[in-house]
Amino acid sequence: MSHTFVRIVHVSLFIPCLTDQLFPETGMNMVRVLERVGVRVTYDRRQTCCGQPAFNTGYHDESRRLAMHFLDIFDGDGAEYIVAPSGSCATMVTVFYGDLLSLPPEYREKAGRVRERVREFTSFLVDVMHVEDVGAAFSSRVTVHDSCHALRELHIKQQPRTLLRAVRGLQLVEMDEAERCCGFGGTFSVKHADISTAMLEEKVASIERSGAAVVTGVDSSCLMQIDGMLRRRGLPVRTMHIADILASEAA
Repeated sequence: MSHTFVRIVHVSLFIPCLTDQLFPETGMNMVRVLERVGVRVTYDRRQTCCGQPAFNTGYHDESRRLAMHFLDIFDGDGAEYIVAPSGSCATMVTVFYGDLLSLPPEYREKAGRVRERVREFTSFLVDVMHVEDVGAAFSSRVTVHDSCHALRELHIKQQPRTLLRAVRGLQLVEMDEAERCCGFGGTFSVKHADISTAMLEEKVASIERSGAAVVTGVDSSCLMQIDGMLRRRGLPVRTMHIADILASEAA
C-alpha cells in the first residue's frame, strides 16, 4: 500500500440497531478498515438505539429517553471522534438532538459536546483522516446510492466515491438519479407502502440502467430496501455497504 499514517486517532464506535441486529459484519468491517489506517477503536457495550425510529414515528418522549442514555454513554468517553456506519443515525445525533427533541438543559450541553465528535464512516476517513486509499481490492462494477440524510443533512456525496475510486479492480459507474430516495424512510415504507414501492421501483430501474453488478452506499437501511426489490425482480445485482467493500483485500 502506498499510503502512510502517522497520528493515532482514538474513535468510539457508534453501532446502529440495524447494523447490530442484521448486518453485524458491516460493523466489524468498519473496524477492520479503521484499524488498517491506524485508528484505535473502542466500543461501549452499554450503547443502545439513538432514538431515531421513535423520533421519526412521533414518539418523542421515548426517543428523548434513548437520546439521554446515548449522551450519558458517549459524553466524556475519552475518544476524539464517534464514528458510525450510517449517515441516518449520525444525522439523528448531529441534527435532531437539539430543539426538536426538547432535551433538558444539562443534556443540551452534553449534546453540544457529543455532536461535534460524531462522524459518518466515509466522512471520517476522507474529511478527518484525509485518507483516500485504504488499501482495498474489489473487482466489480459498482454504483453508489446517495442516502437522503447523509446527502442532505451531512453533505456526504463525494466521500464514498473518493474512497471507491482508489479501490483496486473496482469500476465506479454512476446511475442516473443517484440522489433519488429509495423509498425506505423507516416506518414510511410501512405506512405508505404504495408510495414507497413506486419510489423503490424507480431507484432499481436506475441501478439496472447503470449496468452495475453491485450497488453500495453508507446506510444499510437503504441497501436493505433496495435489496428486497432486486431479489423480487430476480436481478443479478448485489447490495453491499461501503465498509464491506473497503474491507476487501486482494487474495
